[in-house]
Amino acid sequence: MSEGLPVLYLARHGETAWTLSGQHTSLTDLPLTEAGLHQADALGRRLKGQRFSRVFTSPLQRAANTCERAGFGDVGEIDRDLLEWNYGRYEGRTSKDIHAERPDWDLFRDGCPDGESPAQVGARADRVVAKVRSIDGDVLVFSSGHILRVLGARWLGLEPGAARYLYLKTASLSALGYEHNRSRPVIQLWDDTSHVSP
Repeated sequence: MSEGLPVLYLARHGETAWTLSGQHTSLTDLPLTEAGLHQADALGRRLKGQRFSRVFTSPLQRAANTCERAGFGDVGEIDRDLLEWNYGRYEGRTSKDIHAERPDWDLFRDGCPDGESPAQVGARADRVVAKVRSIDGDVLVFSSGHILRVLGARWLGLEPGAARYLYLKTASLSALGYEHNRSRPVIQLWDDTSHVSP
């Protein structure tokens, strides 16, 4: 990687009750579990001493509280484009439950009834990418798994559906940057949870 080129850091929120149960969580505003609070603290220790030109967070408490516990609550700016994928009628349901009635369903291809399509989520991710690329210096964002996966795909210029290949665990840290110059976007780090692993 080339020195001096900016990096976009992606922090997925800490554990919630629904990340444990596997329920799709978009606008349901769940708090972090006790373990999730500790994960957010660990993320803060991992990021301690790093400087960011801007910090953005989803307005939902699981991301905003992770941002705060990680030590960036005083500088974190709310960005509604960082809201999790709107699951519509699939909110609160597990993939297993959805597949029982719709065996061929694929979030990254089909989207959700009364929710968002991959193209709609991709458009939000594109706005975040455009904003970040207009900022001098490193940027840190706090949000949820599926929108961050789409953000990773769109950073690379891939279709939103390519996010299916970019899995993220809770409280993970990822980094998107460039190789040699700004015309060559790359993934520098993905789904690192070494700071929360036992």
